[in-house]
Amino acid sequence: MKNIMIVATGGTIAGVGEIGKSASYQAGEINIDEIIKSLPAINHIAHLSAIQYMNVDSNEMSPDRWVQLANYLNALLLREDVDGIVVTHGTDTLDETAYFLNLTLRTYKPVIITGAMRPATAASADGPMNLYQAVALACHEEAMGHGVMAVFSDTIYSGRDIQKVNNFKTDAFDKKDFGCLGYMRDDQAYFFARAFKKHTLQSQFSQQVLTTLPKVGIAYYYAGAGIEVLQALEKDCKGIVIAGSGSGNYSKEWIEKVKDLSLKGIIIVRSSRVGHGIVFESPVFDKENYTVPSNTLSPQKARVLLMLALSVTKEAEKIRQIFNVY
Repeated sequence: MKNIMIVATGGTIAGVGEIGKSASYQAGEINIDEIIKSLPAINHIAHLSAIQYMNVDSNEMSPDRWVQLANYLNALLLREDVDGIVVTHGTDTLDETAYFLNLTLRTYKPVIITGAMRPATAASADGPMNLYQAVALACHEEAMGHGVMAVFSDTIYSGRDIQKVNNFKTDAFDKKDFGCLGYMRDDQAYFFARAFKKHTLQSQFSQQVLTTLPKVGIAYYYAGAGIEVLQALEKDCKGIVIAGSGSGNYSKEWIEKVKDLSLKGIIIVRSSRVGHGIVFESPVFDKENYTVPSNTLSPQKARVLLMLALSVTKEAEKIRQIFNVY
């Protein structure tokens, strides 16, 4: 059997509430060892070790905690007695953490992230099955080299493309327009696709030791939005992601303000508040390199990539190339 390390960070999977109820609970309360004890069968598929690295609601995740987690996982992945890692995480920001780790881990070993929509004390908690299948996937021979993956509701997702699309159902994630990587049936994995964009050992960001990340904010555009949010963000942000309407659009007033910010050296990335689609190069917004299109990345994932890009370059054209690669 493979040696799998479970690194727990908290979230709903470790949540506690009224027995039997799925609402009104406190995330990040139960230790990972208690969750494993509730799943005797999990010890039949792998030799397990577990560490409660942190125990927080995923809304307490931050760039500093991402850096700490990535550095910790990279150290674990160097060990010969670790064949793969499973990270437990809250669902609210799981897609952001998955993408950050996908770009910063130096390994082809399987790294799987999972969580739950119902607390451990719910009548039909979904966390135990998700954890069981995540461990099973980490043991699978075909799991090597896919980058960071996520397992939720019998589905295998790419760390780049996974996105939370429902705040209520246990099947809370989607794979956007690209299809999932595969499916889980009990402890069996079935792969049908492979991630195309660069990740893990192919990523330039995995080759550096991170300590801090440049500050990047997100400005949400809506009909009639003033430029006050852009003025506030320019005070201490090295980059700004705009969650624009449609194909990353915004008003003439914003266009003029964005041009001003770009000339001041602040990198502006255009993304879309729409859940599906792509933000292409635009002669209206991207002329003279005033903005960088996010392609298929959501605003929150575009922020992740922009922070990493700014850690290696301040040049808009190089950052444009980075967004095309990752």
